[in-house]
Amino acid sequence: MIFEFLIVIIGLSLFEIISSVDNAIVNASVLKTLPEKYRKIFLFWGLLFAVFIVRGILPFVIVWIANPQLGIGEVFTAAFSQNEQIGDYLDKSKPLLLLGGGVYLLMVALSWLFLEEKKYAFLVEHFIHRQGVWFYAIASIVFTTIIYFSLRESPILALSASIGLTAFFITDGFKKNAEEKEKQLLTGTLSAWSKILYLEVLDASFSIDGVVGAFAFTISIPLIILGNGLGAFVVREFTIRGINYISKFAYLKNGAMYSIGMLGGLMILESFGKEYPFWLAPLNTSALIGIFFYLSYRELRAAKNAVPTEETPAAK
Repeated sequence: MIFEFLIVIIGLSLFEIISSVDNAIVNASVLKTLPEKYRKIFLFWGLLFAVFIVRGILPFVIVWIANPQLGIGEVFTAAFSQNEQIGDYLDKSKPLLLLGGGVYLLMVALSWLFLEEKKYAFLVEHFIHRQGVWFYAIASIVFTTIIYFSLRESPILALSASIGLTAFFITDGFKKNAEEKEKQLLTGTLSAWSKILYLEVLDASFSIDGVVGAFAFTISIPLIILGNGLGAFVVREFTIRGINYISKFAYLKNGAMYSIGMLGGLMILESFGKEYPFWLAPLNTSALIGIFFYLSYRELRAAKNAVPTEETPAAK
């Protein structure tokens, strides 16, 4: 049992770290434009907000939405008790949690694959990106297929899928707006407090990917809070100390997005009755991140070895 908990927590932390790299890079870039006083304010209060409020409360909210018959207090109680009746409610709501979350993650991955500028790890990524005009058609076909099979099971299951798609469009719209606002954040056109508040909202938006993806690993809220909280803490340390180094690993974002897509697919299949061992999600994340970390390291090493050296002057 302890071994299972450790595997899940490590997988959750790794997933949270890698899926938050983009957020950490933006944070680090903006923090460089702030006086030391405001950097400390953001790093301290931002950590409390990111870990204890967003990543601490959001899992409870998601479970409560999937179990409207329970009061929010009962959801909190269920997370830390062995109440069998409430436990049955949570088990019955598992397909709703998994399908909504799976649709959300799958759309995030497809959007990245078709629409976002990226460092291409494979030629096929470049080809797919050139077909970006087809994203909405493909996403609509995928979603309609999911709705078709959901309705054969339960109308509520179909509603869960539609909530997942709605959450994707809301957060995706905010992230695209954030990209446009980033130029203002990096200049003096916004006050220090405005930048801090905007970074907090941006962090909350980015954290949704990690919290939703956590349900692919487990539906245990304490484990989700612990794993995601540990990952968020590590990301904050990267922001302070090593983000310039981490950002050199160009393909980590690719690994994170493929992991998100795979987890989304697993969640969707599991919501329709497929069962997988507890170690599959952590193994999927670790393997994909490991592959793209190696590709990034290999490119860094090749670039270093390719630095031209001056010819040895002729002997007199």
